[in-house]
Amino acid sequence: MAEGTESRIPPADPPGPAGPGRGGSPAVPAQGGSPDDAAYLRRRALKGGSAGWLLLTGLGVAYVVSGDFSGWNLGLAEGGFGGLAIATLLMGAMYACLVFSLAELSAILPTAGGGYGFARRALGTWGGFLTGTAILIEYILAPAAISIFIGDYIESLNLFGLEAGWPVYLACFAVFIGIHLWGVGEALRFSLVVTAIAVAALLIFAVGAFTEFDSGGLNDIPVQEDAFGSNSWLPYGLLGIWAAFPFGMWFFLGVEGVPLAAEEAKDPVRSMPKALSISMGVLVLLALITFFAATGARGSAAVQEAGNPLVVALQGDGDPTALSRFVNYAGLAGLVASFFSLIYAGSRQLFALSRAGYLPRFLSLTSSRKAPYLGLLIPGAIGFALAAGSGNGGRMLNVAVFGATISYALMALSHLVLRRREPGLHRPYRTPGGMLTSGVAFVLALSALVATFLVDKDAAFIALGVYVVALAYFAFYSRHRLVAAAPEEEFAALAEAEAELERD
Repeated sequence: MAEGTESRIPPADPPGPAGPGRGGSPAVPAQGGSPDDAAYLRRRALKGGSAGWLLLTGLGVAYVVSGDFSGWNLGLAEGGFGGLAIATLLMGAMYACLVFSLAELSAILPTAGGGYGFARRALGTWGGFLTGTAILIEYILAPAAISIFIGDYIESLNLFGLEAGWPVYLACFAVFIGIHLWGVGEALRFSLVVTAIAVAALLIFAVGAFTEFDSGGLNDIPVQEDAFGSNSWLPYGLLGIWAAFPFGMWFFLGVEGVPLAAEEAKDPVRSMPKALSISMGVLVLLALITFFAATGARGSAAVQEAGNPLVVALQGDGDPTALSRFVNYAGLAGLVASFFSLIYAGSRQLFALSRAGYLPRFLSLTSSRKAPYLGLLIPGAIGFALAAGSGNGGRMLNVAVFGATISYALMALSHLVLRRREPGLHRPYRTPGGMLTSGVAFVLALSALVATFLVDKDAAFIALGVYVVALAYFAFYSRHRLVAAAPEEEFAALAEAEAELERD
């Protein structure tokens, strides 16, 4: 049984087709359970049935789409065109393998815990907390960074006459958290509309950029002769491929957050794998056309350090064109889509960890509209403070990437462990390739984790510092106060009870 669990109740239903998380309702104690447990969960209920596969697919694309507009191009300065191309291919393979693994896990345990819930079943309470904390680092830091980029875009476009960034950061958090507090259905529909605008803009950009495509510009970055294995396609040598890993991730970073919507999804067992697969397919297509169109239109050297590489690819040093202006405004839409959806993901991961007692329990209270209001407001306040206080969006994104890679490795490991330890577990969806698929994701995630030290050691150590503080809190306090009635904990307890019966 889970160490230090405060109250253990018999599960009302097994976490199969009628168990916790189906239709959005958490597990309710069976007769004989504590009435306090039932009341506890009623005050922490999300609104089930709010999102079908289309809204979930839009959510998956929304998490990522801002990365197509900026950020990925910085990898050209680390690996050149060839290095970033290989890094993007490898990171795309990592995300594809991870997404297929998560599709299986989310069909087994469709709750708001997502990665924390999967790791909790496979790796115990410590594994669950480590995974959930890594995900929180990603989803709290990334919106803060994106709010800074939104401020930069608004300032460069001379909108509203603003010269300081903090009013934009404040407006972003206030307005978009307000929409989330209004209701999850409304929030996801808003996200879908903004995401559709951003995707349409990327396709229009590609049509315009490919008319000026010149393959000679792909490898125009000067070769570093002292770099091992360097050539015109790999100007920074073989090590440049590895250093470009974190930037290849920007085309896909965040798609793994779709399972966090499981308790609010319609028929999550079917819709979750479908949404994950389709959103990953869309992101691969967008990555290919954006990467080749931007570098081929103006050359890798011209866009490698640009804050708005797509605009630079269209106009270079010349005057703005109608198309470049359109893409510039659409880039703002892409940033808003990712900012908005990442706030959602962070609130749900925090909600699940709090509901289970890993974090202070009051953070999982929900409003009359079934929104985790404190789980939205408190991370929002932290994000605003970080954005206004530092103004360093690149550093915060690097910290977020470090947290993300840790969570990827632990989620892939969870799939491997459950496949090995519980081969008979009911799996409504099975990962193509099985353990080989999640094994590839695990190895590539560890490689990406090490690569973050090559890009920004300070960001990596900041993330480790946050981890140390969080682990101290868990070790000395919260692990002794876990809530057995939470769906993810109940699911793990059921497995432990079955194992005990087999031993007896």
